[in-house]
Amino acid sequence: MEAPSTSSIEPKTPRIQPPLNLHTPHNPSPRTIYSDRFIPSRSSSNFALFNITNNPSSNSSDDSTSAYNSLLKAALFGPEFGGTFSPLTPEKSYLYGKIGGSSSNNGVMQSTPTNCNIFKYKTETRKSLHSLTPFGFDYQLPGVSHSPVNTRRKVPRSPYKVLDAPALQDDFYLNLVDWSSHNVLAVGLSHCVYLWHASSSKVVKLCDLGIDDTVCSVGWAQRGTHLAVGTGNGKLQIWDASRCKKVRTMEGHRLRVGALAWSSSMLSSGSRDKSILQRDIRAQEDFVTKLCGHKSEVCGLKWSYDNRELASGGNDNRLFVWNQHSTQPVLKYCEHTAAVKAIAWSPHLHGLLASGGGTADRCIRFWNTTTNSHLSCMDTGSQVCNLAWSKNVNELVSTHGYSQNQIIVWRYPTMSKLATLTGHTYRVLYLAISPDGQTIVTGAGDETLRFWNVFPSAKSQNTESEIGASSLGRTQIR
Repeated sequence: MEAPSTSSIEPKTPRIQPPLNLHTPHNPSPRTIYSDRFIPSRSSSNFALFNITNNPSSNSSDDSTSAYNSLLKAALFGPEFGGTFSPLTPEKSYLYGKIGGSSSNNGVMQSTPTNCNIFKYKTETRKSLHSLTPFGFDYQLPGVSHSPVNTRRKVPRSPYKVLDAPALQDDFYLNLVDWSSHNVLAVGLSHCVYLWHASSSKVVKLCDLGIDDTVCSVGWAQRGTHLAVGTGNGKLQIWDASRCKKVRTMEGHRLRVGALAWSSSMLSSGSRDKSILQRDIRAQEDFVTKLCGHKSEVCGLKWSYDNRELASGGNDNRLFVWNQHSTQPVLKYCEHTAAVKAIAWSPHLHGLLASGGGTADRCIRFWNTTTNSHLSCMDTGSQVCNLAWSKNVNELVSTHGYSQNQIIVWRYPTMSKLATLTGHTYRVLYLAISPDGQTIVTGAGDETLRFWNVFPSAKSQNTESEIGASSLGRTQIR
């Protein structure tokens, strides 16, 4: 390509021409022509300037260099120049296409690289983001393998650890597994509660309620030091996990306590007696407020991340939202056609609430509690038992019962499936997420707890969790 003259890029200034003398012969001198823009010359472009071999030698020992040159040539000049022929101007391409016989030797096209035009103008078409990089074309060059820049994140299809959990109940309305911020897993088995320390795999028996009572729910306080235990007799116990000592017992319910939710020092408990009790563990009273509204057992409770709203689900197919001071629900959603146990608030968008219905419903629904609107609905094809959002990425996981007993990782808001995990032979009734947000544990009536790496870390989407790097294998939780 010819270099522009230095005058063509000088600032444009007015110039006064002297008057022409009609009595003397005029010898015209070269005039400098100014223009408003620079247009590159399209003639005599030299392809060799780019130090790219036009016809790689057949006896070259460096195949990687040849492949790189072809790839670079295609990246710069388009896919049609990724082979062994030099780029042609539109005019030459037309001539060769029309008069191939006059420029061929025994049917083989001949081209000269000394006078070919490197750049050509063509109509731009809308390309994907992958095509903006030299390694992101939609075609495959010979001898070169490549993949798109944004590859689909791979989720391991098998659990990295399995724990035997004898007597883990197959009851849809109970909540028997929770993971603390101190990386300790609490599991209710029959009339006992066990603590499994994820960092050391150490198992500690926290309490034994006796043969006349059963554990119906467990829930860690946000600080991870105290554990609430709901019992079949309608009582609520608070335990100091570090000392394995019971702090107090709180009453108020007439029937089993199957749902728990902490909000700082406030603890909400839902029962088969259809009520929700708001408790302040600092106060002497067993409860400070009683919430009434459900017509059947309360099986799901979750506080929002700002601790301003409490969502409750019941066996009456209702989803209610309460504020900090209300005794009646401020929002009522009746679209589900089965029990609502699965409830999850989004940590990424204020007021975004997800809920899942039972066997007769099978749907995950999304709500905006700020505008009181129903956003979307996804039919999963099976009973929705639990929901949990990732705190690192805008994804969520659901666990299911009848009829497939699967675990599904979803990308929100498209609700595209990132992975479907199987392995449990009973309904996946229990779900908890690790404090780093990367690992989930699931429990089922097949008396196993399975640990899965499903979410990326906050820093890197490909970094495995510290918990996931622990030893593989199958052990017993008690």
